[in-house]
Amino acid sequence: GDQVASGPAKRWAFFLPAGVPIMTTPKQKAEVLDQAGLDRALTRIAHEIVEQAGGADLALVGIKTRGETLAGRIADKIAGIEGKRPAVGALDITLYRDDLGHRAEQPQVRSTEIPFPLKNLTVVLVDDVLFTGRTIRAAMDALMDLGRPRVIRLAVLVDRGHRELPIRPDYVGKNLPTSRKESVAVMLREHDGQDRVVIQEPPEE
Repeated sequence: GDQVASGPAKRWAFFLPAGVPIMTTPKQKAEVLDQAGLDRALTRIAHEIVEQAGGADLALVGIKTRGETLAGRIADKIAGIEGKRPAVGALDITLYRDDLGHRAEQPQVRSTEIPFPLKNLTVVLVDDVLFTGRTIRAAMDALMDLGRPRVIRLAVLVDRGHRELPIRPDYVGKNLPTSRKESVAVMLREHDGQDRVVIQEPPEE
């Protein structure tokens, strides 16, 4: 997701006068999806994708790392509904800052793993958390460079608001109002040994 902590903990570092960092872990504020809730959200997204696709050729493209994992899970659910598993690809997009820190974090496409032609496909981009929209814009640009899909749609597990671009998801597992100081941690069993989504607050200084 863009500008979001994924995984069990995003760490903040505070430095002592001697320059030795003390690593602190953000505080959990609330659990917003447990294992059953997360699975239900993905099942609902899969049904909505199938219904809206109307038999068109589908492909899912996940944004690494957890978006790719979610895309695979949704593809498995679509296979259970339709009897055919859609193709699944991945985009690796990272956020970087300029050396002087004058600009906000900008997304950069590091690699693409899409071993199938996109022409005339209905492509569903999949990400864990939608925040400012900058990562999704970079992902769409990358897809258009690779081919001409019939349509590009967006599925996210969590929409936390604070958009900076006119981007809106077509399929949402959970709408989650947050403050900017909070982070949303998506934990998946393939990476974190458990399925849950929590809101975290930065540690008190």
